[in-house]
Amino acid sequence: QVRLVESGGGLVQPGGSLRPSCAAPRGIFSTYELGWYRQSPGKERELVAAISISGDTIYPDSLKGRFTISRADAENTVYLQMTSLKSEDTAVYYCYAGPNRLNPYYWGQGTQVTVSS
Repeated sequence: QVRLVESGGGLVQPGGSLRPSCAAPRGIFSTYELGWYRQSPGKERELVAAISISGDTIYPDSLKGRFTISRADAENTVYLQMTSLKSEDTAVYYCYAGPNRLNPYYWGQGTQVTVSS
């Protein structure tokens, strides 16, 4: 079973930063778009960021300027740099890989991000 392995979540104070990562098998990393969704209790799943094989990125307007997604080809890893974190960013963050953000084929196990003082 293909697994994407996430790490780097945790507890951070408002205004702080985190950089979770998602490691993928080489064949998955070099074939598909990768990205992140998040979900918190009582809310719908929300796209956070996506990056294509060529490096084109997509963000929802509400997160532009605070979140940055990047690919490290030598590591088969995608990073999500999150800055100026707010309490409303608290959620489980899930990494995915697939042809596009509407059709994810593979998922990570999720990493909890909690923004609280």
